Amino acid sequence: MKTEDRRPKTEVEIRNPRSEIRNPILLFDGVCNLCNRLVLFVIRKDKKARIRFTSLQSDTGKALLTNAGLSPDSANTVVYVSGDKVFLRSSAVLNLLYDIGGGWKLFYSLIIIPSFIRDFLYNLIAKNRYRIFGRRETCMIPSKDIENRFLL
Repeated sequence: MKTEDRRPKTEVEIRNPRSEIRNPILLFDGVCNLCNRLVLFVIRKDKKARIRFTSLQSDTGKALLTNAGLSPDSANTVVYVSGDKVFLRSSAVLNLLYDIGGGWKLFYSLIIIPSFIRDFLYNLIAKNRYRIFGRRETCMIPSKDIENRFLL
């Protein structure tokens, strides 16, 4: 009898590898102030403007989650899609920082810390993010100069 692994997934593969995504995509909670600050940080630091964005609440975000075998309704974490891999929680943040490049790649060395420890800290912040950082009533609307980096 097969036992089910109850540990939270930190990395999954996209079901249809032929639909491999050309540019990495950061899926974020569009009403979370902390998440919106992360998006603005990435926009400033991603000098090659490779990384694209979509909110978890958008149709595109829900489709990407579904394609990865994740429930669009239960996504309460940052999700990072790169190639045919989907990273969750702390793995998403570390892979995102690696892809930004420069000195930010150094943070990727934290990947050696077991994911259950990294994700415990991540979940602690995520659980309290609205209380600490606040929330918006609506998703952020990108300005004209960056709107081409957002998927709707």
